[in-house]
Amino acid sequence: MRLDCFGHKYGLAMTANEFMIDNTSKSKERVVAAKPEKDEEQFDLTLRPKTLKDYIGQEKIKEHLRIFLGAAKKRKEPIEHVLVYGPPGLGKTTLAHVLAHEMGVQIKVTSGPAIERAGDLASLLTNLANNDILFIDEIHRLPRIVEEVLYPSMEDFRFDIVLGKGPGARSVRLDLPHFTLIGATTRIGLVSAPLRDRFGITMRLDYYETEEVEKIITRSAKILTIKINDEAVKEIANRARRTPRIANRLLRRVRDFAEVKGDGAVTIGVAKAALDVLEVDSLGLDRNDRNFLLTLIEKFRGGPVGVSSLAAAASEEEDTIEDIYEPYLMRLGMLARTPKGRVATPLAYEHLGIKGEGKLL
Repeated sequence: MRLDCFGHKYGLAMTANEFMIDNTSKSKERVVAAKPEKDEEQFDLTLRPKTLKDYIGQEKIKEHLRIFLGAAKKRKEPIEHVLVYGPPGLGKTTLAHVLAHEMGVQIKVTSGPAIERAGDLASLLTNLANNDILFIDEIHRLPRIVEEVLYPSMEDFRFDIVLGKGPGARSVRLDLPHFTLIGATTRIGLVSAPLRDRFGITMRLDYYETEEVEKIITRSAKILTIKINDEAVKEIANRARRTPRIANRLLRRVRDFAEVKGDGAVTIGVAKAALDVLEVDSLGLDRNDRNFLLTLIEKFRGGPVGVSSLAAAASEEEDTIEDIYEPYLMRLGMLARTPKGRVATPLAYEHLGIKGEGKLL
């Protein structure tokens, strides 16, 4: 559909040129990417819930955490070490901040790649107070040497560090406050077994139900003082891939559209027009997703095809295909991994409007 047709379709007075709303720099980033963009930190802080009551979704996990928190408070001890895993954008960092708030303690935030040496870890741990929380994002990327000195810190709350080299080297033991380590990862299989076994609580965050995403959008709109009706909320939620971070991002982009093209209120017409401009379709697929499926169907007759050949044809890295494109397409049932390679299913053909049966698996 041509851009200059949108205004007529949705009852909005706009031209093709007017659709270029300050998205030039943003277009380099996928609007449906679950990883945070550079400019989203402040919005995340604004929208982040502080209590379990305000945290929407993940009901079973919240039920378990209420018990763990209650027991820890009763014993006046820190909560056990927690490992949280799941796809990006589902609220692992938010959950860590909620636990800190519920326990009434401070939280220090870092990431696996940022801790390069044992001394970096020592600096973090010795600056913690009793019962504080240390949150390590992407914990699967901790260097092995750092991981090994982390073990006694988690178990015995002590830190052994070697000062000097050669015959003059000496070992110094530092006593640490009793703290809670919360580790987050999108790739639980890359967390070593010795490290994984030292966590007392392991939780997996699942994708949200559409109704839960609608509640998140409604809450975010209220915080950001965005006027939005229920139909628009449903439209954004349906295209948000059941991921809160994507839902909040789409909400902000639609708000920008509404402020430039209308009176600031987000109606169903404005929401549809804005999301169409962003090329996010009814199932949350963007242009990159559709081009990936088209490459598989048109160049390889729907497969099966190996990931290396598919990556070369789609001009993408193999890791990008496996980590970014495939998980969501497989969850929708449009793509399948078989022993012979990747295969497009009938649902992919149907969604793209291509005549063909696809591969029945």
